[in-house]
Amino acid sequence: MLGRVSEHLRSNLSHQQFDQVSISFYLFPDDWDQQIPGPPSAPTLYPDVAKRNGERKLFSVIKRAMDVAGSAMLLAVLSPVFTTLALAIKLTSKGPVFFRQQRIGQYGKPFVLLKFRSMYMDSDAAAHMNYVRQLIAGEAERHPANGNGEGVYKLAADPRITRVGSLLRRTSMDELPQLINVLRGDMSLVGPRPPIDYEVDEYDAWHLRRLLEAKPGLTGLWQVSGRSRVSFDDMVRLDLRYAKTWSPWLDLKILLQTPKAVIAGDGAV
Repeated sequence: MLGRVSEHLRSNLSHQQFDQVSISFYLFPDDWDQQIPGPPSAPTLYPDVAKRNGERKLFSVIKRAMDVAGSAMLLAVLSPVFTTLALAIKLTSKGPVFFRQQRIGQYGKPFVLLKFRSMYMDSDAAAHMNYVRQLIAGEAERHPANGNGEGVYKLAADPRITRVGSLLRRTSMDELPQLINVLRGDMSLVGPRPPIDYEVDEYDAWHLRRLLEAKPGLTGLWQVSGRSRVSFDDMVRLDLRYAKTWSPWLDLKILLQTPKAVIAGDGAV
């Protein structure tokens, strides 16, 4: 390939211009994030990411401060809601109050995501795995999302859902415990939704950029972009647009639009 490029340049450039050209190439290591959690260690391989990380150190501090202050305040204000929902879950179905699931965070770092349990215990995940596979391939019927976007990833009329769980999902209240994830630093208030490991297995190489560009969040740009249905590729494009144009004001705008998206129920995707 290097020879073909050199030949093409030689035929289109003067001898003097050609002598000033230096050509190099490398293979893109698209599996690094599954092996070594953390930011890219070779800036040569990820020049755009490395440059952007350097430019946004101050913004990262501001974003983390917003996350800590916002999640701590919401946890305090919503503590009566947490207590009420915990009792409702415990009294209507067997099992723990919280559902814990490993998700993939920024730079491929795994963490345990928290939700209020909305399913019966020992529910089979095979149907959801198949649905996610079809969604990424563009073959699944997409459902309107709730304010945090999770509706797109959930099966319609899922028999695994409890009666209380149905209400929790419809109102996105099953996601409230993720405020703890935000306070811990696993997530941000705003960012791409954190994928499940079997979802990442289906990604194309360019989809992996959503794991590089931003910490996962409770809500995000595509969830409040005003679309009722969107393809997975478009979800990723909006996640990448968010990361590229991030500012504290954009986060505030998305956070203020999220309650409307949740109340609308048909999606604001």
